[in-house]
This record gives sequence, structure tokens and C-alpha cells, in this order.
Amino acid sequence: MIRIASAAALALLLAACGSGAQQPPPAGPPQVGFVTVTAQPVTLSTELPGRTTAYETSEVRPQVNGLILERLFQEGDMVRKGQPLYRIDPAPYRAQVASARAALSRARAGIANSQALARRYGELVEINAISRQQAEDASAAAQQARADVAAQQAALQAAEIDLARTTIRAPISGRIGRSTFTTGALVSAAQVEPLTTIQRLDPIFVDIQQSSAEVLDLRQQLASGELDRGGAAARVQLKLENDSTYPAEGRLSFTDVSVDPTTGSQVVRAVFPNRQGLLLPGMYVRAEMVEGTRADALLVPIRAVTRDERGNPTTMVVGPDGKLQLRILTAPRTVGQNWLVTGGLKAGDRVVVEGGQNLQAGTAVKAVPYRAPAPAGAARPQPAAAATAKAD
Repeated sequence: MIRIASAAALALLLAACGSGAQQPPPAGPPQVGFVTVTAQPVTLSTELPGRTTAYETSEVRPQVNGLILERLFQEGDMVRKGQPLYRIDPAPYRAQVASARAALSRARAGIANSQALARRYGELVEINAISRQQAEDASAAAQQARADVAAQQAALQAAEIDLARTTIRAPISGRIGRSTFTTGALVSAAQVEPLTTIQRLDPIFVDIQQSSAEVLDLRQQLASGELDRGGAAARVQLKLENDSTYPAEGRLSFTDVSVDPTTGSQVVRAVFPNRQGLLLPGMYVRAEMVEGTRADALLVPIRAVTRDERGNPTTMVVGPDGKLQLRILTAPRTVGQNWLVTGGLKAGDRVVVEGGQNLQAGTAVKAVPYRAPAPAGAARPQPAAAATAKAD
């Protein structure tokens, strides 16, 4: 009994001591990190798929019939405009030229006689030695002889053209492909299959597929002044199939005037220098096209934006009273590590970047400028990031 009473007394003493201990102070408002949104010029670009296309393409076909006697080029070489490529058997065309020359000589001989006869008949009709009908017939014969000479001159010219076409020449300068016909092959002027193909690859086109809606938005933004290109054509940068960046920059050439009804896209064509021949026709590339500069863009870090149950982008803003406000944003695209915001914010708003994930609108907070984490492997901590959203 004595031990039980002593234990009870000790318990009462400890309880009394505990009641006199200090209680922990109440917790302060939660701390959040923010960045201040500022209007700034931002260059906007978009990345789209594309294919390379030769600047000029010529399918070489014969313009006369005959046997190929000789091929005068090496496949894959660079050829110049007018350079001989093939030689077709010229013997039958030389014979045609000789025949046309003989016919022209005969026509010229006939014109001399008919003109002399017409002149004599003209003198005789003045003295009524012959009838006027005979004089008119002689004059018509002289005119017909002159027409025959002109026709034979044209026939000779046509025969000489056909003879010249027995040597097939390059219509453009560029790189020539493989020859589909060999020496001894019979070719014709009406054949469908080309002898070879020449492509001019410097410069070279890149055909980019862009949706017609995006093209329409871009035109409207340029027309309204929201975007500015400074009067120059849009710049284009290429990423190649091996993820390397093409060293030369291209320029937008034109936008196709029609829309593909099956895909709803338009072809945007850019032109690139290709002095080293690195780009070949048919290559798949990704084109980063600079659309223009927005002078007063508002950028918000991606980590500061979430989506509500309807899928709308939202963010928390520290109000003037130190309480959180929920803002629904209009954010059509990203720029680097930021959202481009066109509605829901204004310059000077303090956007919560850190610490506001589980807080509700209306919560009083302690707002401090957001400090970016130090990069991995850094020798010393990085200074606090500027309290503005910067373009990447």
C-alpha cells in the first residue's frame, strides 16, 4: 500500500511540473518563392518536319531517234550547262541535211528562171504582144518559186537542228545521276524514260509541312503587329537525320497557295546554301523556323503552371495583401523552359514558383524571391535568380 501511494504521489508531481512547461509558438504563414513577370522582347520559333528538294531538276531525254554511239560523262560528276552527254548516230541526219541543201539549190535555180520570165512577160504585155493572163501567170509562178526557196530554207534549218540534236547536251548545270541507257541502245524522241537526270543542289530547297491553321495565325499576328520580322524573310535552321545542326542558315522562300485537303497542311519552302553538298534530295530534316519577335511577351516558368480539372492552365499569384490568388491563363505555347502567356497575367505580377503546390487560394503566405537550385557539381552555390521570367 505504501509503494502504491508513493507512485501515485510521484505521478501527480510530474503532471504538475508538466503543466507549467512552455507551449510551442504558433506556426507562421507558409513561405513561397516567386518570380516577378516582366514584359520583354522574345523571338518565337517553331520546329516542323521537312524534306530536301533539288533547286533544279532536269530529266535528259533524246529529241531524235537513233542508236547511242557514245556516253560522254561519268555518273555522279558535276556537269556544266551545254556539256555533251551522249552522241547518237548522226549519219541519217547528215543525209537529210545534204538532201535539204540540194532541194534549196534547185529551188534557187528555179526562181531565177521564173523571175526572168515574169519580167519579159511584163514588158510584152505593155505592147499587147501577149495576153494579160499570161503575164499574171508568169508573175504568180515567180512568187511561188520564191515561196519554194523559203520552204527549202526552213527544211534545211530543221535538218540541221536534228543533226545538232544527235549530240545530247546538259540543259542545266548540276550533279548528274546514273545512266539508264548504255552504248548501243536504241532511243526515240517520244520515249518516257529519261536517259539520266541532272539536279542542281546548290542552293537546295527544304519543303516544310505546316498546318494551315498555324500559317493563318502567323499571318494574322504579323498583320496585327503582334509579331515583327523587321522586314526580312523568316530565318530557318536545320537539324539533320543524325541530330546534328546544319551549319548554314536558310531563308523562307514562299508558302504554297493551296492547302492539302487530306492533311490540312501547307508547304512552306525554304532555301539553303549547299556548297559542300551535305544535303541531298529526299533527306528528312527538322526545320526550326523563326516566326518573328514579340515585343512585350510575358514568360512564366513551366514549373509554375498546372492545369485544373477542365485542362485550363493555371498558376498562383501573390496578391498585394500577401494572399494567394488563382489565375486561369491563356498560354498557347512554350518558349524554352517557360510558357508564353497571352492572358491572365500582367507585368509586375508575382507568380509562385515554389512552395505553393498544396496551398489554396486566399492563403496568407510569406513571399520571397525564388532562388534557383545550384547546378550539379557546382563548386559554390549560385546566386539568387533574378525575379523575372527569362526566355530560354
